[in-house]
Amino acid sequence: MSQPLQILYEDNHLLAVVKPAGIATMGVAADVPSLLALARDYVKDKYQKPGNVYLGTVSRLDAPVSGVVLFARTSKAAARLSEQFRDRTVEKSYWALVEGRPPPAAEWTDWLAEDDRHRKMHVVGAADAGAKEARLAYRLLRALPGEPASLLEVLLETGRKHQIRVQLAWHGYPVLGDRKYGARNAFPHGIGLHARRLAVAHPIGGKRLELIAPLPRSWRSRGIENA
Repeated sequence: MSQPLQILYEDNHLLAVVKPAGIATMGVAADVPSLLALARDYVKDKYQKPGNVYLGTVSRLDAPVSGVVLFARTSKAAARLSEQFRDRTVEKSYWALVEGRPPPAAEWTDWLAEDDRHRKMHVVGAADAGAKEARLAYRLLRALPGEPASLLEVLLETGRKHQIRVQLAWHGYPVLGDRKYGARNAFPHGIGLHARRLAVAHPIGGKRLELIAPLPRSWRSRGIENA
């Protein structure tokens, strides 16, 4: 990744950064760049820390998705933040550029199961093996002029793998550039999905912390602003 790490927030307990599209959050080979490795290098260099740097990944994004990612700088912070995610007290909203013109708003509940062979998710019946409930709501922010595409704000109630991508595609509105889930139209870099906002209680003291990731240049070039 040629651009420097973009920091949204940092203190002794947390580090929030903006993930560009095209880089994995974590879980890749040692010789492949990841956001976690870049964040560790940033902390190590800035604070002159000897040895290994601890960072706990408490939120993550698919490689083609951009937006806010939160790391914990201590194991105590990681445990407390992970509890918030399990208890679903974390607020997560995304902006999605999708094909078509969906209704102004909707709430969807689907059941998802993983297809390990093809490394993707499918909508299945509630009684099917491996089925997990997936809930989200969206509202239409605007239709894009001059093309059959729309900008949505998506609120996640559950956090299943590829959830937004597969649910939007299943209901007929695939994310722009997301060939894995049937998109026909390309996107300049990654796919048209951006983790816009993450709100959590600070693990030390409990103050509400709102993190908002500015939009990538590829979005702004389409006339979509950060407001």
